[in-house]
Amino acid sequence: MFFFCSDTGVISVQSATCGRTSSQICSVGRPPSETSNTQCSIDDYYFFYLHIENGKIQINTANYGRTDKTTCSEGRPSEQLQNTNCYSPNALAPVSKSCNGLKSCEVFATHTVFTDPCFGIYKYLAISYYCLPPGVREYLFCHDGTVIRIHSANYGRTDSSTCSTGRPASQLAKTDCYALNSQTVVTSGCEGKNSCSILASNSVFSDPCVGTFKYLYISYSCVSKCKCDCTEQ
Repeated sequence: MFFFCSDTGVISVQSATCGRTSSQICSVGRPPSETSNTQCSIDDYYFFYLHIENGKIQINTANYGRTDKTTCSEGRPSEQLQNTNCYSPNALAPVSKSCNGLKSCEVFATHTVFTDPCFGIYKYLAISYYCLPPGVREYLFCHDGTVIRIHSANYGRTDSSTCSTGRPASQLAKTDCYALNSQTVVTSGCEGKNSCSILASNSVFSDPCVGTFKYLYISYSCVSKCKCDCTEQ
């Protein structure tokens, strides 16, 4: 299943076959025995190009395999379509790594990228995704005369309920997700200031758990601004 993020978002599917599907192509000077098998392929190599104008891509689900007999079945012998319980165990991770948080990405549908879950079956890559709005910023503010003091911070996920609305269970299950540089980044950007803004994004903190929907948690207080008068002795 595929979802478009906006009217200008498009998915472009391209393909190439390594093998032979015609007895005429590249046949000059070849004996018939070398050109007669026209059902010869080493898998079709597809790549998906995802692009959105506003927001960022967030991968929802991904599978490299086969779950029905009709998708990508044209011209395929029936024995290559029979297994409809074919799932690559590592499909979500490489797709999420290639696409999450970006405006556009390319993903190659081939067993060199994904584990081959059913040898001899003609496979395809199915991806569902949605658009995240432009980066959410955490805004910290203290009244005049006070400044920000950071107590703790984490970009990741420590429970399954925070920022969970509309998210599939697979993106909420990992609750021990911590970006190790969280407090350093937040402290550097906010400590001692009257106000600051931190972008909750992989581009700022890196991605501590691919495939998990993350949020930025900050604990801080406002403390009196220190004023010191120094007299040289």
